Amino acid sequence: MGPYALIGEHVEIGAGTTVGPHAVVTGHTRIGGGNRIFQFASVGEIPQDKKYGGEPTRLEIGDNNTIREFCTINIGTAQDIGVTRLGNDNWVMAYAHIAHDCQVGNGTVLANAVQLAGHVTIGDFVILGGATLVHQFCRVGACAFTAGGSVVLRDVPPYVMAGGNSAEPHGINSEGLKRRGLSAEAIESVRRAYKTLYRTGMSFEEAKQAVAEQAVGVPEVQVLSDFLAATTRGIIR
Repeated sequence: MGPYALIGEHVEIGAGTTVGPHAVVTGHTRIGGGNRIFQFASVGEIPQDKKYGGEPTRLEIGDNNTIREFCTINIGTAQDIGVTRLGNDNWVMAYAHIAHDCQVGNGTVLANAVQLAGHVTIGDFVILGGATLVHQFCRVGACAFTAGGSVVLRDVPPYVMAGGNSAEPHGINSEGLKRRGLSAEAIESVRRAYKTLYRTGMSFEEAKQAVAEQAVGVPEVQVLSDFLAATTRGIIR
């Protein structure tokens, strides 16, 4: 614990986690091991939600995360599942905000000043460029990538690169997929599914069905198909 760090009475912190000077960790918060929480971060504070009435909702943080200066991560609300989650091996850069009830996976990068509104879901290995804004209830699929300053108002499917205000698709994150160890054949299958979704002129329902057919026997495309089937806000197009 650094000088003047404040740790609340309901906080659990695992071995090897460091909390920098002037950081505040409060609420019903459980933090795993090997994390680095830098100075002036605020972790586990109550939600910025007028409906919150003091319920004992929670924040759960996994292992080996980096949470840089002035980041804010809030506990959940009773109107959702009651818990905000940050998985393992995430890199949360300065001034980022993770609001109530967000579900952030593993291996993500939230660059400086990324702002996640309430109830947002971020898949594994997502990279959000600096100052990306994500609207409440949106989902960003695994291995997706957003350019700096993007404004995400609808779901971003897995593997997709997006940018702009509001965000639009700009191809697949092929470099990210190579880093994840996908074969050239798997990446080509993902690219074919992307073209089906965005380049054929099909309606969303038609493209969703076509991608589902392409997903048979191709696990990487099945991830995309499952994401499309579960969307409630619609996807960026």
